Amino acid sequence: MTAIATTRTTAGSLRTVPALAGIGYAVSWVIALSVPVPNSAFGDSGSSLVARMAGHAVAMDVNNLFSEGLPAIGLVLVSLWLARAAGWSRAGRITAAAGAVAAAISLVEFGIGLALARTTTPDTAHLLFHSLNRLDGVKMFVLAVLGVAGAMTGMLPRWLHYTGIAMAVAIAGSGFAYLLLSSGLATLAYVSLPLLIVFVTGTGIALGRSAE
Repeated sequence: MTAIATTRTTAGSLRTVPALAGIGYAVSWVIALSVPVPNSAFGDSGSSLVARMAGHAVAMDVNNLFSEGLPAIGLVLVSLWLARAAGWSRAGRITAAAGAVAAAISLVEFGIGLALARTTTPDTAHLLFHSLNRLDGVKMFVLAVLGVAGAMTGMLPRWLHYTGIAMAVAIAGSGFAYLLLSSGLATLAYVSLPLLIVFVTGTGIALGRSAE
């Protein structure tokens, strides 16, 4: 009886991992978006960046933690659980790899963001800022692969399947904007980010429910 109860408890705990990871991903982003930070544009000079960031290091750190640091954990967990649920099929393996790469890039961005918040040298600020944006562009393309591969695993509800495809299209467009530092295309982030949050969170919850 004890062994059976322990097995059930362990299985229940495992089921909550993707759901909690997905919910945590969304909560982390909500916190990040609620923290006001200096609004910088692609065309800002190093001097302008330093002036905008002066006195905002703590706010930038908090925003950075909840937009790059913690979401990386939720992203990789949900990706791995989806791949596991798909039996490590080809689409599942691509999903896991894309999630891991995107999470790794996010953690690198977290480090760059910490350095950027503390720099007082215009040239350094300019270099870090544009490196951060271009890395974001690369990460967006990886997330587009994640969306398509995740949808192709066949493990998600129909609405999440289409959300993954829509997210992939929108976030690929955002990726071009950040790689090319194009302010016009960057407005796609207002569409791609909500779709990304819905896709990752919904996938985590769906995986948790499907194991019940």
